[in-house]
Amino acid sequence: MNRPHPASPLELPADDRATSPVTGYTRAHWEAAADGLLKAAWRWATPGSAMLDLPGRPSASGVRSDGLEGYARTFLAAAFRVAGAGGEDPHGWLGRYADGLAAGTRTPGRDDAESWPLIRDHTVFGQPMVESASVAIGLRLTRPWLWDRLDPAVQDRAEEWLRGALRHTPAANNWYLFPYSVAGFLESVGRGDAETARARERARDLMEVWYRGQGWYADGDGRAFDHYNGWALHIYPVLDAHLSGDAEFAAHYGARLREHLESFGLLFGGDGAPIHFGRSLTYRFAAGSAVGLGALTGHTPLTPGTSRRVISGALRYFLDRGATGTDGLLSLGWHGPHDATLQPYSGPSSPYWASKAFVSLLAPADHPLWTATEEPAPSEGPDRVLALPAPGLLVQSTRVDGIVRLHNHGSDHVRPHEGESAAQDDPLYSRQAYSTVTGPTAPANAADNHLAVVVGGNRSRRRAIRPLGAGGGEGWGWAASWHRPVFASGAATEPGLRVESVTVVRGRYELRVHRVLGAPPGARVEETGWATGSGSGVMSALHGLHGWESRDEVRAPQGTAYTPWAVLPRLGAGAEGTVVLAALASLTAEPGAAALDTVVSGVNVDGDTVEVCWAEDAATTRVAFGPVTVEHG
Repeated sequence: MNRPHPASPLELPADDRATSPVTGYTRAHWEAAADGLLKAAWRWATPGSAMLDLPGRPSASGVRSDGLEGYARTFLAAAFRVAGAGGEDPHGWLGRYADGLAAGTRTPGRDDAESWPLIRDHTVFGQPMVESASVAIGLRLTRPWLWDRLDPAVQDRAEEWLRGALRHTPAANNWYLFPYSVAGFLESVGRGDAETARARERARDLMEVWYRGQGWYADGDGRAFDHYNGWALHIYPVLDAHLSGDAEFAAHYGARLREHLESFGLLFGGDGAPIHFGRSLTYRFAAGSAVGLGALTGHTPLTPGTSRRVISGALRYFLDRGATGTDGLLSLGWHGPHDATLQPYSGPSSPYWASKAFVSLLAPADHPLWTATEEPAPSEGPDRVLALPAPGLLVQSTRVDGIVRLHNHGSDHVRPHEGESAAQDDPLYSRQAYSTVTGPTAPANAADNHLAVVVGGNRSRRRAIRPLGAGGGEGWGWAASWHRPVFASGAATEPGLRVESVTVVRGRYELRVHRVLGAPPGARVEETGWATGSGSGVMSALHGLHGWESRDEVRAPQGTAYTPWAVLPRLGAGAEGTVVLAALASLTAEPGAAALDTVVSGVNVDGDTVEVCWAEDAATTRVAFGPVTVEHG
């Protein structure tokens, strides 16, 4: 018997704790979730079905583009749903999308209720190029039941509209995979030519440039490593190779996906939450799409039971926390609506990129992804520490509370042609650390997990992050980076000012060591910890070990994606010239966790070298600067 899910109006089957002892979700739950999301969204369709004009604040691209976005992104969910069922379409979704395709391409660019906007360069309201990929993939997935049954004139019109993606300039990042996907569809229906071949070759060439190793791509020529790895940079080429049957490209891109999931599979908490890091987080459970695709194609280190635990855990995490609202529509935010999570390009239909998670439905009902018994997620196993030198990230998980933390020493949101303006500070990249139970504070509030140099009352920001290495051993790890502090008011920079930072983790503990060089007279330094809210059961602590003179707490009244109001610990000290600082931080939900002042038994600082002795086992961690070296034993 179907029932509304807690905090969600979607009608889902009763939990199945036999095959899914952790989440209760099966393939039937995924189908029901897709149907429920589609049903809610289609209430807002235009009469000709070409657009889904969902209610809410418009994006920077305008309401017409938003309406196309509603069509395209929900079409992706419907296509995975129907193709995964072998063409069975009990709700008649494909008929609606066929009607919308005919209406939207009849007079594209015309200002009326149904005509789709033309695809142009990314600098000229280019959002339709993004949506063209979803339309193309949807048509490719459902070809026998939709495309092949269309009137030839509609097919020709659809091709002409889609070719706009091949003839215009994408943004210099994952956008090049949108014409790649369009070209893949056109070739799959016998409409390939030199134009489609060029689009695919260009994207493949760029993928080789952006691949940095360990399964991680940069999202463009800079150092942006985030969820776009999974829901764009891996999913488009691997899915394309899977659908085309191209063994060479399947092996090439599939091997990278497998290696990516070695680390990315750990970035989901014991409660199912993805790591709260990077842009476009309103796509929510799309974070699990790469895990599902890996299970579908076999390019994964995870067992089928673990894969289902991760993807179902993410889906249930958001449905249980009100992501859909009472109207069944995915809201702009994280749990529910949350403005600080959003980017200017986000509109009412943007959250429906979450549809990518339904790629899992391409695995038929008898696939091990759905028949195997759920197994624990990687974060539910023993405590893990994983250093990733390629992207400059350090992952830390603790079994007792299921919290995963990501220490960022390599990913930023500064494109190569940009300067390091503090006015463009992005809290979703610039902080030292992120987790599955906390979010960064809003830009107008005190910054969490941040080392600030304070000059004339102005606090510095961290923009471009330059990795200095990462590594570790059994049960411990480290990562390091340096940055040039920049200021939003007063002088933009201070001559010679530089901050070098090292994070060493073991268990739930984070040893944070900094060397500040070139601090001007009268400067101060401040270090903040994790931002948490009252009643959350999550505790944030920060303890000075060397160089710090004061400790207090600061409030963040705008809260985070997890709490409407937050508080964070802060350390402070005067600074001039070169200063070495060390502190111990912790984020935990472990009952009765020991206070941080009992964790370290001794600290010795000799010039630019810091040695810390741990009380529990007398192990010593040694951090040296110039160059950075880290030893532990």
